[in-house]
Amino acid sequence: MKYFMSDKPAIGVAGAGFSGAVIAHQLAEQGHPVSVFDARSHVAGNCHTERDAESGVMAHVYGPHIFHTDDERVWRFVNRFGSFEPYVNRVKAITGGRVFSLPINLLTINQFFGKTFNPHEAAGFIASLGDNRIENPRSFEEQALRFVGRELYEAFFKSYTIKQWGVPPSALPASILKRLPVRFNYDDNYFAHRHQGMPREGYTAIVARLLDHPRITVHLGRAFHRSEAGNYGHVFHSGPIDGWFDHAEGRLGYRTLDFEPIRGEGDFQGCAVMNYCDDSVPWTRISEHKHFAPWEPRDKTLCFREFSRECSPEDTPYYPIRLVAEKAQLARYVDRARHEWGVTFVGRLGTYRYLDMDVTIREALETADAFLESRRSGAPMPAFVNDPLA
Repeated sequence: MKYFMSDKPAIGVAGAGFSGAVIAHQLAEQGHPVSVFDARSHVAGNCHTERDAESGVMAHVYGPHIFHTDDERVWRFVNRFGSFEPYVNRVKAITGGRVFSLPINLLTINQFFGKTFNPHEAAGFIASLGDNRIENPRSFEEQALRFVGRELYEAFFKSYTIKQWGVPPSALPASILKRLPVRFNYDDNYFAHRHQGMPREGYTAIVARLLDHPRITVHLGRAFHRSEAGNYGHVFHSGPIDGWFDHAEGRLGYRTLDFEPIRGEGDFQGCAVMNYCDDSVPWTRISEHKHFAPWEPRDKTLCFREFSRECSPEDTPYYPIRLVAEKAQLARYVDRARHEWGVTFVGRLGTYRYLDMDVTIREALETADAFLESRRSGAPMPAFVNDPLA
């Protein structure tokens, strides 16, 4: 990986996270010189990991990232650049002064209601709690009331969601809650994917290896500007799409996160992630990062209280809000992007969509495939390989 200027490389990549790094690697492998730019002083974007000097813990600097996927191509690809240790994310939640397992499963149901249901009994009981008058849930709140009832909704989802998103659950789409299943067995694995793990050396080591190629030049602490696009045969932009156009249609809405460190000896909370569901607690969760690497026993610990709030222009954007107003705004930016010559928008920020790591990598691979095919066929490269309005 070279950290100096090369003479007018054919491809420019804005952003050294997974999207930019995967695209850069794939194109460099096919003979294209690539120059990658990132405004930060490190690679890997919000997946950046680094060893904490005081505790020795491998810290997820911008919040926890657990790799999970059913995509065989993605799983084979990432394992070429790093060794993954088995890891299962088992989330706990505090509500009403008690600790429960998430996602809601048979143990959660039996503990919460003081029952000893078997799976069939629990399914019938939860069905009886749901509001059958809601036939087609349109909001987060309606989705919860329809399928788990008011008691579980208010205990686990209502206040947590308000803290996380800054709006009432009635204003959020039902699709957000669909990512949180209810299980009628004792499976407390937060994810249901075939492949789940944590990179032994952290995510930054994987991204650094992706970029360690003789045809790739990396410029850290150096933002890429739209005015430079003409210096390249093509540009892949993984930064905010509204930023590319100097916020001509206004700023898109994001949530950002603040982290308050907790240091100490031993084990702080006994698990990697503890959600705080009550509105009386200002943080959304505490993550204890030593538990993300159980193969590394540590005497000291490092935790972070996590606070969600509206993203200002100076903040790091995390979650696109994508409510009605933002979607209309996004449509205007998408129209501008489709009239932009020689630029493809990629990743969570470039397409203004919430993407897990495996989806980000899959879409980056598909984008690189599309570019190589466009060069073979002479067809124009589109502004988006994956539709941000879908």
